[in-house]
Amino acid sequence: MPMNFTRTALLLAAMTGIFVLMGAILGGQGGMIIAFVAALAMNLFALWKSDKMILRMHGAQEVDARSGGQFYEIIQTLARQAELPMPRVFIMANPQPNALATGRNPENAAVAASTGLLEMLSAEEVAGVMAHELAHIKSRDTLTMTVAASLGGAISMMAQYLQFGAIFGSRQSQRLGGLGFIVTAILAPLAAMLVQTAISRSREYQADRLGAMICGQPRWLASALIKIHEKAQRIRNPTAEMHPATAHLFIVNPLTGRGIDNLFSTHPNVENRVRELEKLALEMEHVERGRGPASITAGAPWLGRSSASRGPWG
Repeated sequence: MPMNFTRTALLLAAMTGIFVLMGAILGGQGGMIIAFVAALAMNLFALWKSDKMILRMHGAQEVDARSGGQFYEIIQTLARQAELPMPRVFIMANPQPNALATGRNPENAAVAASTGLLEMLSAEEVAGVMAHELAHIKSRDTLTMTVAASLGGAISMMAQYLQFGAIFGSRQSQRLGGLGFIVTAILAPLAAMLVQTAISRSREYQADRLGAMICGQPRWLASALIKIHEKAQRIRNPTAEMHPATAHLFIVNPLTGRGIDNLFSTHPNVENRVRELEKLALEMEHVERGRGPASITAGAPWLGRSSASRGPWG
């Protein structure tokens, strides 16, 4: 979609400006040139390789039809329903229930779910969650989401470098004095704000709605959101907390909300999302009354199987 490409271009320009500013502060004109070249290289990397970096960062392991079992079948069915190419499928070894989508376009997309999600949710709820992630792919949200995660994290790391340099008295910090702290105090929140600006909360509502229409059952996703939100508040995700700029990629905020994590909260209130899904369910029931069950139900290979087994991938 043109708007997503425009948002991505603006995000790249803003992040490049921050890199150049930091380079100028650290090394004058020479530092500014070096930072500009580094920013260009990072922009190219973010556009083409950041999805792989993010999956690796979260320990995601790819599965196929044999190793992915019922989980893979669910995504196959939903991808057909959404008229999308089959994405690559990953599982993250993490007890916190959550899921994400990444990739620069539908032809180079990937979806991932945590082991916690597959173990705690029913097959129908997993279908609701993965339909939401496929909705992001169909809407081409994942391009902006992935670039924002990669560059936002890089800016935060650079700001931390300035802070540590100021604390431990590096050559640059001796020349800058307290400016390193000031730059850190400004740029870390600014990087978070750029992520929030590029990834609007309305995107989640849109993906909820489209995902519910893909799977045909809004209440599957509503039920999943309630469970994920409850568990995510009690089960920490250390990897996400180490890399808070990737938090917006997940269906529910994976951060515990301590300290700077709050700056990266890009998710709307779960209660509001569930309320909107309930409204959509009533709308769809009104339209479908007299037409029988939603189309996804008839073609879902996971229905009729016992949910008592250890996770819907087996």
